Amino acid sequence: MRIGVPAEVKVHEYRVGLVPGGAAILVADGHEVFVQKGAGLGCDIPDEAYEAVGCTILPTADEVWATADMIIKVKEPIAVEYPRMRHGQLVYTYFHLAAVPELATVLLEKEISAVAYETIQTPDGRLPLLQPMSEVAGRMSVQVAARCLEKEYGGRGVLLGGIPGVLPGKVVILGGGTVGTEAAKMAMGMGANVVVMDVNLHRLRYLDDVFGNRMRTLFSNPQTIADQVVNADVVIGAVLIPGARAPHLVTEEHLRSMNDGAVVVDVSVDQGGCISTCRPTTHDDPTYVVEGVVHYCVANMPGAVSRTSTYGLTNTTLGYARALAGRGFVEAVRLDESLARGVNTHAGQVTCAPVAESLGLHFQPLDALV
Repeated sequence: MRIGVPAEVKVHEYRVGLVPGGAAILVADGHEVFVQKGAGLGCDIPDEAYEAVGCTILPTADEVWATADMIIKVKEPIAVEYPRMRHGQLVYTYFHLAAVPELATVLLEKEISAVAYETIQTPDGRLPLLQPMSEVAGRMSVQVAARCLEKEYGGRGVLLGGIPGVLPGKVVILGGGTVGTEAAKMAMGMGANVVVMDVNLHRLRYLDDVFGNRMRTLFSNPQTIADQVVNADVVIGAVLIPGARAPHLVTEEHLRSMNDGAVVVDVSVDQGGCISTCRPTTHDDPTYVVEGVVHYCVANMPGAVSRTSTYGLTNTTLGYARALAGRGFVEAVRLDESLARGVNTHAGQVTCAPVAESLGLHFQPLDALV
């Protein structure tokens, strides 16, 4: 198969869809790999590293998209890339379609086989391709929150860990999955007062067993959320419903009850956000203020630590990429239920039920199409 790796075009997105080590394995499998010139520079990977393992460097994104049967990316295609997608092409990347209905329209019109990293799900419920970026985003969320709390960034002027004689900052984390757990680790490491909220009691019991009295766990409902955010210095949105829009848990009324200069970081912004006042921002202009509360809502947070993120991502995406390229799309999804769950669109149909529900589109089971 001809596999293309274009440079990412989202603002300040420095990751790349495939590292040379992964490309070497695909070449050894007998595939041709075409990489756009300079695609890896944001991760400190020169073109020569790809050439050394047998890849072909192409000058432009147009040439990569036109040459490849299968595209491997990091972020969802944006408007400038829509014309580059070819009818019936296989695109393997994060899509988050619930938040970008216009992209879904293009995928359906062009009958793209869209395999979304974020909805590939194992029988035990794990999301293996979402996990490494969730780990990065969870840890980064506390780093950026700590910075935003500084007065020069519009914050309250609070040091998360406090000092002897001065209370530490309070961090409320909505969601106890991978993002929430990693955020809690970082916040506890800084010495903050940490509260993790979730509707999954099994998960709360697990976190309590692992971390004990280093954090507090609370069952999440409208009342407990209201009670906890009112005096929080930081609220981190870490809610995920695979393929669907995140529910709005923090309202403008909640924000009005919070202290001026408090900070919200909505990691779930790429799925619509769980904070009602959230809107996607970029690394160029990452924050804005609503009701006196600083909002950090960058939709590609891991892009800022591109080298760590890219290598972590390829570690998990490569196995499914080999299956798709080696067996072909139809055979690969027939043989692997986890991979089949990652297919969001195929043959002009929406094949992921949560995506269809979020966008108000007709759902067509994948097994009826392959």
